[in-house]
Amino acid sequence: MAKSAAAAAYYQCSECGWQSMKWAGRCGECQQWGTVVEGRRPAAAAAGRLRGPARNGRPVLPATPAVPIADVDPAVARARPTGLGELDRVLGGGLVPGAVVLLAGEPGVGKSTLLLEAGALAAANGPVLYVTGEESAAQVRLRADRIGAVSRQLFLAAETDFGALLEHVDAVNPALLIVDSVQTILAPGVEGAPGGVTQVREVTGALTALAKQRTLTTVLVGHVTKDGSIAGPRSLEHLVDVVLHFDGDRHAQLRMVRALKNRFGPTDEIGCFELGEYGLAELPDPSGLFLSRLSNPVPGTCVTVTLEGRRPLLAEVQTLVCEAAAEPPRRVTSGLDSSRVGMVVAVLQRRARLTIGKRDIYAATVGGVRLTEPSVDLAIALALASAISDLSLPPGLIAIGEVGLAGEIRRVTGVQRRLAEAARMGFRHAIVPPGSPGLPPGETPAMKVTEAADMAQAITAALGAPARDER
Repeated sequence: MAKSAAAAAYYQCSECGWQSMKWAGRCGECQQWGTVVEGRRPAAAAAGRLRGPARNGRPVLPATPAVPIADVDPAVARARPTGLGELDRVLGGGLVPGAVVLLAGEPGVGKSTLLLEAGALAAANGPVLYVTGEESAAQVRLRADRIGAVSRQLFLAAETDFGALLEHVDAVNPALLIVDSVQTILAPGVEGAPGGVTQVREVTGALTALAKQRTLTTVLVGHVTKDGSIAGPRSLEHLVDVVLHFDGDRHAQLRMVRALKNRFGPTDEIGCFELGEYGLAELPDPSGLFLSRLSNPVPGTCVTVTLEGRRPLLAEVQTLVCEAAAEPPRRVTSGLDSSRVGMVVAVLQRRARLTIGKRDIYAATVGGVRLTEPSVDLAIALALASAISDLSLPPGLIAIGEVGLAGEIRRVTGVQRRLAEAARMGFRHAIVPPGSPGLPPGETPAMKVTEAADMAQAITAALGAPARDER
């Protein structure tokens, strides 16, 4: 018995599920410190139960016979709209019957509010079961009253036991099941505390099997770790059909939902919402949120057009260059990739002959948007050149392009869509890389397009002369 108990002991990472026969201070998979804890392997009988009826050598009868693919009715898997246009855009038209959707995001970003609104709208087409393991039913009702998400077909259940959840599903027979959150559900007979790697994997696997068996659309809320990744084993994302990430700056009202995985639609779409006192409001045209409404041009600012999925969004980059108060000089960024800002600074110093090294640099975006696309490089460079020269860029100017280490400006995708969005928002002059596909020939009534092959040409086109240090 001592040998069998020793053989059943093992060590497992609580973050990614990595297993080892020996304890280690650092996980061998995700490289996290202090996450490897001792566990106990499930007994052979329990493992046999999970494997199914084939454990005793009996043949397993298929649930449905195999049929020619031409005889399969595709209408069964067509998406049903949720009633939230921005969410349907990301899902590819709506929720597919039998699909399992995992929605992850930071605490307080608005995941429960989004799903409560979607559940109330979906209840018009059939019963919806909302299972909460983090709040009581009364607390959820208070939020529903505040955001106007009360429906007779929306059923609430405050449960953390997986068996009780199944009983609620049998009693309500819903068309949509929402579980908030999967980390709070405890499966009896499975080792570990709620939220542990083993529990999350087994609960998600059982809910996925239930969804496929009953053609029950299921939405699971998932937590995220401190680095923004989905908590639990990596296999969790492989089990589900759709993985959505809901994010946004806690100090701003903008919220974005994007698809990291989607078996039924695109993964390059985003949905935009505004979080307010009465819930989430859809933002079909969010470009104006990322621009400052200054009456007079200010040195150090430049507007660009970024592509979030297929949607072009106008965003403003602001920079400030000042004398360093201490050594070494500070490089502070907000909403921008610090490594790309540092690369642009080096290119300006070496290729455009601007002296920046001994000065503090602050770079940020407007409206809390995060810009990581390489096409933002040219806007960052022109904003820095404007701040150093103390010359403001002309009003109505946008800059699009990736900056290379040799000082060249590289082409980016979707220039035509970006220029059309900028013209719609009232911008009349654009600096773009040369040879961009779909570029309008010469100057048009809607937009004057200037092609710049390198940083020197771009700075001259934007400021009217090469940038000079005005210290």
